[in-house]
Amino acid sequence: MPDPRLTPLVASLPATVPFVGPEALERTRGVAFRARLGANESTFGPSPAAVEAMARAARDAWMYADPEAHELRHAIAAHHGVDPAHVMVGEGIDGLLGLLVRLTVDPGTAVVTSDGAYPTFNYHVAGFGGVLHRVPYRDDAEDLPALLARARDTGARLVYFANPDNPMGSWHAGSTIAAALDAIPDGTTLILDEAYIDLAPPGTAPRIDPADPRVIRMRTFSKGHGLAGARVGYALGPRPLIAAFDRVRNHFGVSRMGQAGALAALADTGWLTQVQAQVAAARTQIATIGAACGLTALPSATNFVTLDCGGDAALARRVLDGTIARGVFIRMPFAAPGNRCIRISCGRPADLDLLAEVLPQAVAAARAATPTGTPAATPAATPAPVTPA
Repeated sequence: MPDPRLTPLVASLPATVPFVGPEALERTRGVAFRARLGANESTFGPSPAAVEAMARAARDAWMYADPEAHELRHAIAAHHGVDPAHVMVGEGIDGLLGLLVRLTVDPGTAVVTSDGAYPTFNYHVAGFGGVLHRVPYRDDAEDLPALLARARDTGARLVYFANPDNPMGSWHAGSTIAAALDAIPDGTTLILDEAYIDLAPPGTAPRIDPADPRVIRMRTFSKGHGLAGARVGYALGPRPLIAAFDRVRNHFGVSRMGQAGALAALADTGWLTQVQAQVAAARTQIATIGAACGLTALPSATNFVTLDCGGDAALARRVLDGTIARGVFIRMPFAAPGNRCIRISCGRPADLDLLAEVLPQAVAAARAATPTGTPAATPAATPAPVTPA
């Protein structure tokens, strides 16, 4: 019997968690993971300057944070060479996506995304009654022309597009995205999720006027800056849309410690450069480890590598489960054909040494369990090239 306290929309929704956290898996298993390589966190950690800034701010945790995030917002604006009125700070990209959907989506509103793309966006759309229209990936990458064509066909108010992409690691040149802007239908806003942009090759970020009413860009301190646990992200977009966030946002949602850490991280460009180099080296090592097991690395512009297991989703699932059972937390893409793959976050040398020990065992066990007549992965001759940041 439905709970009479809930709205009909909420009562109709399943109780879902877009990502089952490694902590939940550890509770189920009754043992901690030996390596945490599934959530695309930066195992290289935040800038020491950011840690110091957060420690200082913690002494003043009895005070609410600045609800306008004035200092951080102005620093972000200066970093991008834009007016602060084009910047909104929020609780990571996840929080900002939820606010944007709340601002723009009514029950029945059409929204377009890629089938298998970031599921938290879908979660927000469902929560406000939007109707999701999914477009398949093309060559393991999000298909921007097809997304915009579906938006024209459906009258979609929002189009979600990540560049670089999670879960495949693929990316489009910024010039390609800029050239596609004229295809955005009237009344449609392109959400450009750039969570991994700090780790992508030069030229991946397009040149877009922040006043352009067709686009809102979202960035985070969770990836390259190593502050996933602090929950700080920001949006860049046209003044009217950015100002509208003040109508619905949690004005005290970003903590005093989070604001201080993000401000210090933004200033420490040397630390980000060091992390970029470590990520590039880890991507190459993961590709090499995968190749030794007969898995093929897809090119990546992120802090993870997606490995093609060379079979079907069932094989990839057995490799995933076998790796997790051996104490290394990884994930896999959600939708076909990407679910023939597993996804491994970049890690420290000790993490990857453990992966090199565990992954061959998991792959061998997965192949041994492959039903007769089902294609299994075959060894790759050489590692696939992995583009450095």
